[in-house]
Amino acid sequence: MKVMSGSAHGMKLKVPRSGVRPTMDVVKGAIFSSLQDLIPGARVLDLFAGSGSLGIEALSRGAGSVVFVENDRYAVEVIRENLAKVRLTGDAFAADVFSYLDRLAVPGAFDLIIADPPYAKAPGERDFGAELLGSESLRRALAPDGIFVLEHLPGVALNIPKALECIRDKSYGATAVAFFRLARPSS
Repeated sequence: MKVMSGSAHGMKLKVPRSGVRPTMDVVKGAIFSSLQDLIPGARVLDLFAGSGSLGIEALSRGAGSVVFVENDRYAVEVIRENLAKVRLTGDAFAADVFSYLDRLAVPGAFDLIIADPPYAKAPGERDFGAELLGSESLRRALAPDGIFVLEHLPGVALNIPKALECIRDKSYGATAVAFFRLARPSS
């Protein structure tokens, strides 16, 4: 896995051994080509950050700041190692994503929120994607014109709350990526 573009272009990133499923380079490239106008100077939140590859990609392409949130402490150390390797800075928190959103995320603080949660592949498994879509704390942390990007299983219907508007949902093999913004009030 490597940085696709920007100041750290081509640099290889370390991946934690703890069962993290890194975003494929083709998916990462598609996400960032869709967001290229939003990235320069953006305040970014990378949830379920894993190796930090999505947030590091944003920094490499000119994001103003990135906060990485990952529950696995070893993965947070890998994020810090990767940041040092590519000579970029960001804040990495070892925390539960929902606790971070509820307690630490400042309202309107992020122009871009990216999440690559574990997929619920079997009935009864926790569906982190659905929880993020339903999270009032996530919506509160998103800037008024911000974008929320969610990786999810393709072919699975997303339960989108009225407070969000899906502006794009595209599949790339075993991964789908949905883009959301806060719903505009009807006139």
